[in-house]
Amino acid sequence: MEPMSVALIGASILLAMGLACVAGLKGWQAWLDFKRLELASNVGEQGLPPATGRIELADLKERVRKLEAIAAGIDI
Repeated sequence: MEPMSVALIGASILLAMGLACVAGLKGWQAWLDFKRLELASNVGEQGLPPATGRIELADLKERVRKLEAIAAGIDI
């Protein structure tokens, strides 16, 4: 193989790798933007989570209190 064809093949490989990296980076940025929007949509008014999340959290806290009382031997 002559040096010109080797250089041409090397340059085309570098170009293909560069294009693949740019495409991957664009995809990564789009995925990050999607996740940011997904997280932002889960926040309700005044930066609080939706009411269903607060209700579930209150239920979990009540269950933990009951389990702690059972473990301590206190009758509820």
